[in-house]
Amino acid sequence: MQKQKLIISENPAAALAGAIAECAPDRIFILADETTARLCLPEVRGCKLIADAPLITIKPADQNKTLDSVAHVWTELGRLGATRHSLVVNIGGGMVTDLGGFAASTFKRGIAYINIPTTLLAMVDASVGGKTGINFNGLKNEIGVFNNAACVIIDTAFLRTMDAENMLSGYAEMLKHGLISDESAWAALLRFDISRPDLALLRQMVAESVGIKERIVLQDPTEQGLRKALNLGHTVGHAFESLALRRTPVLHGYAVAYGLVCELYLSALKTGFPTDKMHQTVAFINAHYDKMPITCDDYPALLELMTHDKKNTAGTINFTLLGGVGDIRINQTATKEEIFEALDFYRESN
Repeated sequence: MQKQKLIISENPAAALAGAIAECAPDRIFILADETTARLCLPEVRGCKLIADAPLITIKPADQNKTLDSVAHVWTELGRLGATRHSLVVNIGGGMVTDLGGFAASTFKRGIAYINIPTTLLAMVDASVGGKTGINFNGLKNEIGVFNNAACVIIDTAFLRTMDAENMLSGYAEMLKHGLISDESAWAALLRFDISRPDLALLRQMVAESVGIKERIVLQDPTEQGLRKALNLGHTVGHAFESLALRRTPVLHGYAVAYGLVCELYLSALKTGFPTDKMHQTVAFINAHYDKMPITCDDYPALLELMTHDKKNTAGTINFTLLGGVGDIRINQTATKEEIFEALDFYRESN
């Protein structure tokens, strides 16, 4: 994959006009969910190139990141006359950018798309790196392709309309980026007051966080090695998220935060991660993120869900662990007893 163009902008309408001009599409289509169509689309309507662009809407929330939703997008693109030279502009959170990227990447064997992420999670994670996809068969992101957006336009001004829970959801991915980067980035994230965010400072932090991800993705675009660093917290986190889909869904970043608690414990147990830094990070997570109520009876189901993780090989669960902040150890394994011990730690930590 070629390097993805990334624009950190204070004028998303102007940035979008420039990005569209570079793509030179025959037709433009806008994809948003019902919420972002109402709250965020007006921020880019100043771009004259999308004045007559048809709007395709899908229902919000991750439970709608499904084959039915992507089929609706394909159907609308076909009905409205999209060709192989058309362009889709995805405006929304991670669900929209994941699903919209997948729909564009597969319609007529692939048409161009631009991402305008409107949530913190989408800005630092879902919209960057070329991963697209949908949930399937009760599993997170089970179906998808690697395909970069033509451009990603990030403007933290969209976060003015964001609720605290979704802000925290995105911040969990930033915390993960800090953990795999260096102690300075990690410490700055623990100091930042995410409950009353300074958006100007957050804009700088988002740019740094995206930069961490970009550097890794450029070295390993299809996750053969180093890119697995970005899965810290996700092997257990996706299991939490998939289990929650059977009950009361949780936001992706909350599941990642829960996964970080477990995987930092495994890191301290197996790869020498300093226990003081583990406790500092876990204390931050416990102070900001509600716990998902699980019991010992849920452990076998969580373990079974971990066996479906896409990083696994030959049935062996592979974890990304840390030897220290920035000391990445991919393809680590753990016994059933060690995994259950980590889940005990998650339940008992406060």
